[in-house]
Amino acid sequence: MKRWLAATGLSTVLLMGACSTESPVSEGNDNEGTEGSSEDFTVGFSVSTLNNPFFVTLEEGAEVKASELGLDLVTVDAQDDSSKQISDVEDLIQRGVDLIIINPTDSSAVTAAIEAANNADIPVITVDRGADGGEVVTHIASDNIAGGELAGELMVELVGEGAKVAELEGLPGSSAARERGEGFNNIAEDSLDVVAKQTANFDRAEGLTVMENILQGNSDIEGVFAHNDEMALGALEAIEAAGEDIVIIGFDATTDAVEAVGDERMAGTVAQQPTVIGYEALEAANSVLNGEDVEDFIPVDLELIKK
Repeated sequence: MKRWLAATGLSTVLLMGACSTESPVSEGNDNEGTEGSSEDFTVGFSVSTLNNPFFVTLEEGAEVKASELGLDLVTVDAQDDSSKQISDVEDLIQRGVDLIIINPTDSSAVTAAIEAANNADIPVITVDRGADGGEVVTHIASDNIAGGELAGELMVELVGEGAKVAELEGLPGSSAARERGEGFNNIAEDSLDVVAKQTANFDRAEGLTVMENILQGNSDIEGVFAHNDEMALGALEAIEAAGEDIVIIGFDATTDAVEAVGDERMAGTVAQQPTVIGYEALEAANSVLNGEDVEDFIPVDLELIKK
């Protein structure tokens, strides 16, 4: 297994003049931590979007752990825009951060940003979604394929063999969408009839619109699997407005989705523990920055929450 051993004297990139007078970077904490290292390190964190409760929770977990470890965390929001994410990472590089954590918007497009960091000798960690290229120290995530399989097994249990179901897919190009879909279809291929499959880009409003369109052409579907809870909650709005009784299963276990499961409006959601992912990311960053080995992949346990 390949490992990365980072020297404590990491080279930094000199700040260069920028075209804009404003930087997309917002400072996190600069507290001295009780568990901190002997050096003052700055960690950049590029998040795919802070308009999604899951990633807000993940970032909050990272902030807490950074404070405990005495690391300065600088967070940037890509706003689900791959071009902005690349620009944000370039800005972090120019600022001379010591390590960059990336939650990719697009697993392929993010390669350019990772390679830019590699060329600047800045180690990179990916979280939740993986990258298709570039040198990454470690990847921290749940097993999305296994999570999709959990959702598929629950769907079969609730709607029965051969039932007609729909699938709301996440952002095209993201590893999370590919893997969750793969896991679900590993089960659905032999046990369910997936009559509709359409992307709603991990977005609640799009989930509602896409679900409305699916219902118009497939009035007999019995279940819906959404690659995240935001889309599932959008689908829930559309289904309730249409007066239909359809099994809905999401992914992420956001607060709203867990409440919907408790109220028996959703059948289930796969819990990823974003706070733990944030904690693990900063723990790994601290280890790398202090010259310690880290595993190529750090898994975070999944849990199926159902009514």
